[in-house]
Amino acid sequence: MMNSEILVAKLFWKAAFKNKGVFLLTFFIGLLMVYAAYSGRKNFKTQNEIRAKYQSEARKDWVDNPNKHPHRMAHYGHFAFRPKAPLSVFDFGMESFLGNTIFLEAHKQNTVNFSEASFSTGMLRFGEISIAMILQVLLPLLIFFLGFGAIATERQNGTLKMLLIQGLKWRTLILGKSMGIIAVIMTLFIPIVLTTIFLCTGFQDMNTSTDELLRLFFIIVFYFIYLVIFCVIAVLISAISKTSKTSLVSLIGIWLMFIIIIPRISQALGASIYSIPSKAKFESAIGEAIAKVGDSHNPDDPHYKALKDSLLAVYNVDSVKQLPFNYSGYQMKEGEKISTNIYNQHYSQLLDIYYKQNVFSRVISFLNPFMAVKNLSMALSSTDFSSFLNFQKQAENYRYDLAQEMNNLQIKHISNEAKGSSDKNHILDKKHWEEVEEFKYKPTSISLVFKSEWMSFAAFLFWIGLLVFLIHKFSKTLKAI
Repeated sequence: MMNSEILVAKLFWKAAFKNKGVFLLTFFIGLLMVYAAYSGRKNFKTQNEIRAKYQSEARKDWVDNPNKHPHRMAHYGHFAFRPKAPLSVFDFGMESFLGNTIFLEAHKQNTVNFSEASFSTGMLRFGEISIAMILQVLLPLLIFFLGFGAIATERQNGTLKMLLIQGLKWRTLILGKSMGIIAVIMTLFIPIVLTTIFLCTGFQDMNTSTDELLRLFFIIVFYFIYLVIFCVIAVLISAISKTSKTSLVSLIGIWLMFIIIIPRISQALGASIYSIPSKAKFESAIGEAIAKVGDSHNPDDPHYKALKDSLLAVYNVDSVKQLPFNYSGYQMKEGEKISTNIYNQHYSQLLDIYYKQNVFSRVISFLNPFMAVKNLSMALSSTDFSSFLNFQKQAENYRYDLAQEMNNLQIKHISNEAKGSSDKNHILDKKHWEEVEEFKYKPTSISLVFKSEWMSFAAFLFWIGLLVFLIHKFSKTLKAI
């Protein structure tokens, strides 16, 4: 039975490559693929070299600081740079729009800055040519160009009726034509897969981790399914169209809906339903919340005055100068804990809004396989918003530990006789700066991708089930005329 489908597929393959337009389109997309691979490799190499260089210089600047009061070191701060993931060479995702550098200092959680988009012209908003973009956008268009006449042309020429009279089943015809388009598309997909594997493993001298290999495997699997979905859609639309012209117009309409209209509408709707506060309003709310609790730099602040009185009572002394540790450092440590909790609460509320927007987008992927593969592709390439948040969280943990380590040094080594952090008679030897652990970003595990993108996986299963159902239904109801 399967031999009939293979025969139909072979005939489609031969007919497709007799068309010069197919050759030209395939050649054009192949050229774009070469450019995307080259630009992705160059961007990955350049950006990671720059970020590694400045991360190293930031560490050197920190260690080279002279003898100093530890609280001045906490305010001197440090920088954390987000390295690009190896698979970002395949899918740029949100890389160019999210920042890659964050300044870490005491008392304050700064935002991640220096995105590539902030240094580029407005042309970046029209998108970047990546290997993923070619697979997501251009190959479906090529599939529709290949498939619009798959059955509609047979109907127009009158050969469809003859094929059915000779005993060819509708199911065989639909599956065979779909397999034929898939075979043609594989002439581009297989080189793209091999190029991606070479680029991703070559960067690491073939020392690619199991996690990265799994990500690569699932990227290949899901893009294959994605392209198969478009192949079947093209044949089904061709099968129900009276003419090839009607089929072509319908398929271009579907392509526009999937690739441009639905993503833009869902993005606008998500942002409208779950609106986020402005940056000024967000930062103002944090400032007001911290002011209500207390200012750790103000010795007369009610909260910290109560803290001081309780310590004096516990140690049974009359003055902070009689305490067995540096009171100012203790006060700063308490202030850091309070301000960090307030920042985390407000950021948690903000992230909850972003989470709802992303869930809204994932729900829409049940209507649009493009959005499902886009979300999965970015997550598997570590170029999605979750990967960015993971970096931000690690940087914040590092900032908090660094600030508290400086406060602990102050508590332990600085005398209560010091008049403040500017008192040059009470400073700490620079050897302590080397004791601070260097910032090292740890990529997320693929298990988090399965957890965060389960809805996109489900959307793929939904589309597979829907198309199987439609093939079964159309095989029984379609007519030759």
